[in-house]
Amino acid sequence: MATTEVVQSRRIVTEIPGPKSRAIQERRASAVAQGVGSVLPVYVERAGGGIVEDVDGNALIDFGSGIAVTNVGNADPRVVERAAEQMGRFTHTCFMVNPYEAYVDVCEALNRVTPGDHEKRSILLNSGAEAVENAVKIARSATGRQAVVVFDHAYHGRTNLTMGLTAKNMPYKQGFGPFAGEIYRVPMAYPYRWATGPENCGPEAAAQAIDQITKQIGPENVAAVVVEPIQGEGGFIEPGAGFLPAVVDFCRANGIVFVADEVQTGFARTGDMFACDHEGIVPDLITTAKGIAGGLPLAAVTGRAELMDAVHGGGLGGTYGGNPAACAAALAALEAIESDGLVGRAREIGDLMLGRLRELAAKYDVIGDVRGRGAMVAIELVRGEDKAPNPEALAKILSYCHAQGLVLLSAGTYGNVVRMLPPLVIGDELLHEGLDILAEAFAGLS
Repeated sequence: MATTEVVQSRRIVTEIPGPKSRAIQERRASAVAQGVGSVLPVYVERAGGGIVEDVDGNALIDFGSGIAVTNVGNADPRVVERAAEQMGRFTHTCFMVNPYEAYVDVCEALNRVTPGDHEKRSILLNSGAEAVENAVKIARSATGRQAVVVFDHAYHGRTNLTMGLTAKNMPYKQGFGPFAGEIYRVPMAYPYRWATGPENCGPEAAAQAIDQITKQIGPENVAAVVVEPIQGEGGFIEPGAGFLPAVVDFCRANGIVFVADEVQTGFARTGDMFACDHEGIVPDLITTAKGIAGGLPLAAVTGRAELMDAVHGGGLGGTYGGNPAACAAALAALEAIESDGLVGRAREIGDLMLGRLRELAAKYDVIGDVRGRGAMVAIELVRGEDKAPNPEALAKILSYCHAQGLVLLSAGTYGNVVRMLPPLVIGDELLHEGLDILAEAFAGLS
């Protein structure tokens, strides 16, 4: 099945949002629950490469990738062909009723590409939150313990349990409690905001976290430590060097399951296949979703065989988990990542973007920090030398960029971080053009 190629150039023919998008938005108001938000209410007609085309004929530069989902690009021909072929044969049987080979193929692929050379097992699910929730279930079942440790600035999902694991109240938790119990939060190694400086952040934060676990919970009560190797919604926080290895060592010494939430960082996004690879971290369990299937809903938990197999028969599953079309798409997406060298491409994107953004940081005091790894890059906006968060500047930056046809996202516990997640197939010309628009936005701040 062929897909129509999307021209890789920005094109603005109406105001943004345009009249057709505004008309759909009016219909939406009386059809869609108000609690569902959209960063940019521009209704999409098609997308590919580094471009999103809307119903008004505008072509926007994509620095969002559907929140790190379309790593291989929208409508990659291999993904489309494999998923369509599968849908022509059958759309669903439920793996728990009548299984199919593609589910096994995806699990074998995940067992191969995730960190570590130990024997592994995988399960397939629907969403990142569902994967994290199942990882906690598996850890509790395998250890016979209850407590789960998470970190400041964490985001793990919108289900009841994962809301409890998530740090930020608005908009994710407000009014939705009570939340699941036996969840404990400890400090994250946030280099930019660490009191004694980024060079001390990793070891000091690890010592504080371990001390709190030891004194307030008891290691013998902890089933799992769950952490994002680079925090996503928290503001693309890359933990200080040495933090994650120290936490892993503590977990190993105390029989605690170390769970890496790689929902946003996985599948070449950070310039490694998984962010854990950067410091040689081998998690006991790893959760994946987003970039796993080229835009189709799929998620997974992959982990040590003895942990994954500790759950009783029938204890894991779900009606749609490992949908056959999504499995076919995942196999095609992984093939694209490996054959097209997208791990290396992510590093090239990171080098280009970080270089340009650091030039901006040297010109504008409002930029407190530029950080990121691979094609997962952020700017933290501040007010004054005390590093006070500046969400007002963020709002102005996003407004300008959106009006000029650049899709940008926000993030951060303090609502002051610009996050950039371009598709790994985007061209350098579009990257530079998008960064030019961002530079204009900063030049126009008053």
